[in-house]
Amino acid sequence: MEILFRKLDHFGDLELPSYATPGSAGLDLRAAVQAEVTLQPGERQIIPCGFSMEIPEGFEAQIRPRSGLAAKMGLTVLNSPGTIDSDYRGEVMVILINLGKDPVTLHRGDRIAQMVISPVIQAVLRVTSGLTETGRGEGGFGHTGRK
Repeated sequence: MEILFRKLDHFGDLELPSYATPGSAGLDLRAAVQAEVTLQPGERQIIPCGFSMEIPEGFEAQIRPRSGLAAKMGLTVLNSPGTIDSDYRGEVMVILINLGKDPVTLHRGDRIAQMVISPVIQAVLRVTSGLTETGRGEGGFGHTGRK
């Protein structure tokens, strides 16, 4: 699959998003910040990646946290997974939140998230007066496994 990729002015000398290993599902995204950005505990910020792209119709890009940042520092993607639709042409940005106890400082070029390209199926909704019965029925959050 080919994705058209457009570097924005502030992309500069950053590395292109890339797969870290041959088996990686996600492309590493880097911070296209001009100066250090520090997120205090509980703080969220939108971090630019410095590029826009053209995702083929029938696909989306999912923005996901990097497990190391989440486990070691408590830094995660707030709307995880974030979705970039195939018709979006603006800059790719990542909403990060610091859920840790200490401030986290990001530098230009730091890997901040990963981007997974996934197929999309659009459903057709049909209104009905009833739904098929199941063993679970209307049991909601935390319902399964309880007796």
